[in-house]
Amino acid sequence: MSTLSIPESKSNVKWYIVDAQNVALGRLASAVAFRLRGKHKPTFTPHVNGGDHVIVINADKIKITGNKAEQKRYYRHSGYPGGFKEPTFKEVFNRRPQKIIEHAVRGMLPKNTLGRSIYRKLKVYPTNEHPHNSQKPEVLKIN
Repeated sequence: MSTLSIPESKSNVKWYIVDAQNVALGRLASAVAFRLRGKHKPTFTPHVNGGDHVIVINADKIKITGNKAEQKRYYRHSGYPGGFKEPTFKEVFNRRPQKIIEHAVRGMLPKNTLGRSIYRKLKVYPTNEHPHNSQKPEVLKIN
């Protein structure tokens, strides 16, 4: 019996919209990464970008637990001496709330060219307005 491998051009791609209001960050990121990767489809192929597009709205109303607002840090370095930055969750959230969700989802995707192409299918918006109504996204409920 041969293994079925669907090429990316023949995969049925859908658009989903997720409301992030009062949803835990990790649960949201896990469900979104699952859909982006295409693991919910019976035609899932690990080396093919056959996942769906996901729109996340209300990123500024995400829920976190515990002391993460003060204790969680996001590390980055500019490449120059003394260029190390480590803002807290609260600082990043106040500046760009969509960056929190993008960072969490990106960490759950493959770390190669496939992961980068999958990541491009993620759209995150801080409010409930988005420019993707013409794609007729289906609502995806996450508990």
